[in-house]
Amino acid sequence: MILGKIILNTINLKLSTLQIAGGIVLFLFALTMIFGETKAEEEISHVDEADDKAAFPLAMPSLASPGAILAAILLTENNKYSIAEQTLTTVAMLIVLTMAWLLMRISSKVFNIIGNGGAAIISRVMGLILSAVAVSNILEGIKSYFNLLTM
Repeated sequence: MILGKIILNTINLKLSTLQIAGGIVLFLFALTMIFGETKAEEEISHVDEADDKAAFPLAMPSLASPGAILAAILLTENNKYSIAEQTLTTVAMLIVLTMAWLLMRISSKVFNIIGNGGAAIISRVMGLILSAVAVSNILEGIKSYFNLLTM
């Protein structure tokens, strides 16, 4: 959140291009959620502890994805948001991370309740919602890049 804008300026990239690229990557990730083409078995094979098996495939792509990085950069842009707003964004992100951590800690219990079918349904619904967010990011990036007005 602190270095994102500085890095973009250093390599001479507009925020809108990152927004478009992040939206595309997020959309591709959403498609894998919708169609069930994940690498969960491969990711699980790299984990040693039994408790981490449910958390690892969920945590890595979702919490440290280009979409998450993009959100952190967009929501803490110095030209748009005051220090108070950026602090509020940081606090909100820390709350989300804490909630994600807590949910991952109980993920095996939740999975025992909902089963494979429930997990597949939730994954597809969330993938559809995520794809809509991704398309929105792409369209906003295009609008910003070409200086188009909202109609």
